[in-house]
Amino acid sequence: MHVVATAGHVDHGKSTVVQRLTGMQPDRLAEEKARGLTIDLGFAWTDLGEGETLAFVDVPGHERFVPNMLAGVGPVPAVMFVVAADEGWMPQSAEHLAAVDALGVRHGLLVVTKADRADPASATQEALDRIAATSLGAVPAVAVSGRTGVGFPFLRTELAALADRLPAPEQDADVRLWIDRAFTVRGAGTVVTGTLAAGTLRIGDVLTIAGTGETVRVRGLQALGSDVTEARAVSRVAVNLRGTDRGRVGRGDALLTPGAWPYSGELDVRLRGDESAALHRELVLHVGSAAVGVRVRPLGTDTARLTLARPLPVRVGDVGLLRDPGQHRVAAGVDVLDVDPPRLGRRGAARARAGELDGAGPADLSRMLVRRRGYVRAAELRAAGLPEIGGRVGDWLVNEERWAELAGRAEHVVGDWYARDPVTGGMPAEAVRRELGLPAADLLARVLADTGLELSDGVVRRAGAGLPPEVEEPVRVLESWFAREPFRAPEADELAELRLGPRELAAAVRLGRLTRIADGVVLGPDAVARAAEALRALGEPFTVSQARRALDTTRRVAVPLLERLDANGVTVRHPDGSRTCL
Repeated sequence: MHVVATAGHVDHGKSTVVQRLTGMQPDRLAEEKARGLTIDLGFAWTDLGEGETLAFVDVPGHERFVPNMLAGVGPVPAVMFVVAADEGWMPQSAEHLAAVDALGVRHGLLVVTKADRADPASATQEALDRIAATSLGAVPAVAVSGRTGVGFPFLRTELAALADRLPAPEQDADVRLWIDRAFTVRGAGTVVTGTLAAGTLRIGDVLTIAGTGETVRVRGLQALGSDVTEARAVSRVAVNLRGTDRGRVGRGDALLTPGAWPYSGELDVRLRGDESAALHRELVLHVGSAAVGVRVRPLGTDTARLTLARPLPVRVGDVGLLRDPGQHRVAAGVDVLDVDPPRLGRRGAARARAGELDGAGPADLSRMLVRRRGYVRAAELRAAGLPEIGGRVGDWLVNEERWAELAGRAEHVVGDWYARDPVTGGMPAEAVRRELGLPAADLLARVLADTGLELSDGVVRRAGAGLPPEVEEPVRVLESWFAREPFRAPEADELAELRLGPRELAAAVRLGRLTRIADGVVLGPDAVARAAEALRALGEPFTVSQARRALDTTRRVAVPLLERLDANGVTVRHPDGSRTCL
């Protein structure tokens, strides 16, 4: 399926063309039919042959309903621009074309209707000239009569050619369905409609509503009035939602793949359009079907900072427009450059930011973000619409200059720790991470790679550093002790005589010089392995007393040592308390 918007004319000229093409009346409201005036969005579709379907979003033309028009045009990749032969170019035609141009729409077709009332040549030429100066460029033109049917076979041919020119959609992309209508169906609940420009929707999918953050599930799907189990881009869809009331979702909201889209309340944008240099400070930003008030702060001649009245799910590369509702004009088109821009606090910051953004492409913007933060999750770059740039550490993209700075800070931080507490044999890794401001523990190892520090057993210490002399000497005494009697742990008074308290013992354990069996119970570093070897020589099964005698130790040591062996999978304890070596 392909989707086009019909725009340009103020009365039923557009709607008549769509109705003649599809056999469907796009105007839904009784007031629209009575007044001959499109007020809200209308929808219709037709079969172009060879399995190709074309859906139409018929948008209102009157200046009073321009916000409704923009909600329909925003997510649509192509436009069928309608001008009447007997009226020619009208003010609303100019505003519609300005909107199409601001949104950067590049695919279109001119239809000059009411060709039975006047010679269409003049209206056709004027419209083609005006359209050629916009993002649409040179477009085909077809003159038709809704009353007589003249020109409609040729129009269908041109519409098929337009569909063939449209780029292939990304059907595996994250879903962002801009909602242009929401209503309630008795027995089904809340239903929303929109143009699915990318991605795929399936029954059972879990999505997020951008406006409220609520999680909803897709209960049912329709495309072109038929129930389907999945809908692929590009298509017009109606989505029956489970998990929300009609009053909590409406036009301007979006259904999103959970966690895939950033919510941005501040944007840096590039401006397009002749009037962008003289923007008012208070305007309305239109993106997709959303319309949000914004404060505009110029940065350079063609860049600006927008502060939004409410956050929107947007990415770098998204296109929108700024409208001045007081003057009924499109003020500028916008291309989103940054969805998480830096603060502009100091004097000259805006000018410096404009210089950064001047000529910047997606890769440049990625480098700016990684350089500014030092480290950014790859998923966050992807969600922002940016490519991966820079060295990668696990899930993080990192800036090498920042690492050099952090490496120096790490050495200073750990050096201060040693000065305050030399006995502990190192600084807890979590404390180092907090001091450096690292957002994740897996980044610490990367920082330490450029230092004389090492990370082991949750502690950061100087590479090759040993125990201070006042601890080293008594630990050597214990090592001699365990060489003679490997399973006789020193008693508390013996440790006190050696001046080995809990902190000194912990430092020796962290360096692998001792093994902690239980509180206040330490043995040599190979005690567990030697115990396993000795116990395998016993007949099976064996009791705690038999193990104690085989190891020539006390129950104080034997019980926690056997529990360690159980935990290591070396021994298994039976219900009667005996054990077997595995």
